[in-house]
Amino acid sequence: MRSWKAVGGRPLFLQRGQAAEVVDADGRAYLDFLGSWGALILGHAPPRVSAAIGERAKAGTSFGAPTAGEVELARVLVDALPSVEQVRLVNSGTEATMSALRLARAVTGREAILKFAGCYHGHVDALLVRAGSGALTLGVPDSPGVPPSVTALTRTAEFNDVAGVRDFLRAHGGELGAVIVEPVAGNMGVVAPAPGFLETLREETTRAGCLLVFDEVITGFRVGWSGAQGRYGVTPDLTCLGKVIGGGLPLAAFGGRRDVMEQLAPTGAVYQAGTLSGNPLAVAAGLATLDAVGQTPGAYDRLEQLGARAEELLGQAIAAARIRACVSRVGSMLTLFFGVDEVHDYADVRHADTAAFARFFHGMLEAGVYLPPSQFEAMFVSLAHTEADIDRLGRAARAVLAGR
Repeated sequence: MRSWKAVGGRPLFLQRGQAAEVVDADGRAYLDFLGSWGALILGHAPPRVSAAIGERAKAGTSFGAPTAGEVELARVLVDALPSVEQVRLVNSGTEATMSALRLARAVTGREAILKFAGCYHGHVDALLVRAGSGALTLGVPDSPGVPPSVTALTRTAEFNDVAGVRDFLRAHGGELGAVIVEPVAGNMGVVAPAPGFLETLREETTRAGCLLVFDEVITGFRVGWSGAQGRYGVTPDLTCLGKVIGGGLPLAAFGGRRDVMEQLAPTGAVYQAGTLSGNPLAVAAGLATLDAVGQTPGAYDRLEQLGARAEELLGQAIAAARIRACVSRVGSMLTLFFGVDEVHDYADVRHADTAAFARFFHGMLEAGVYLPPSQFEAMFVSLAHTEADIDRLGRAARAVLAGR
């Protein structure tokens, strides 16, 4: 995505950011709805986070030993997320999902896993099967270099197919160590879970004796303080986190039930390690970010309102232009899909008009609005955005679509 292969043209090299604005290497400013792919819930360079990073850096950047900050952050995560009783910090969402699945396989003694078409869980070999994100954007959902023997243990099902996944789990659930899902799909564009979908996953994985893993790398602290599991009231066995919890620095985590997490070394036999895991700078940024969000009155109500306003204005722009398109939104993450009336699953988003999106992307860029350079990604609203910023997004979209 960073190369803009999906939309064409030369990618921007960004030099700095402040609040809801970014500035490229040529000095041009843009209203930003990328937000470092959703990580920057406070916007760019929030003073509190920058100060925390600076103060921590003065005392050392890495030790390869425990620090008090790791424990403080772990407490925040455990308190916020219903599923998490213990947590392990890692460096990236890819590490989080890879480690969670290793743990699930060890705990259950089963090797196969189930994922959903269009969901992306990082560039783990076993998960690059019918993947979303860059794989979907570039039209190569299965990557060269991944041996068939690795993906042979990966089963796939259709996102939001309640009846289909129930039937599959009742027939084959005994073979599975885990079912992994984005509770709100964000890597094929935003697709909300259908009524009963997450509940069915919870019921049927429990029945089958396999673990339910929520990939909340995007949705964690984004769609609510307690993530998608809190928003929808469905508690998984393991949760993977990233983006927001690092405050713009490389940090991720996975956590879950105590009896499961205690199978990790050193209390258990399942190996996982990383030199920079729990890096003091990233932990400081994450703590400052979560503390700021937690102390902002009505933070998630505001994000919901700004997201709803963006959805409304984009919908009005679509109607005024009389084009076939739709806006799919959950909280402060949303996608404008071209060429389709609604999206429920991978098959729907595959019909999206990527050429139309590319034209829209470049038109918006000329209007000074920076969007994710892919039809199959989410726009993100931050607490740094104002009502005026959202109105500007709507005006630009209306003008670009009118002159398409």
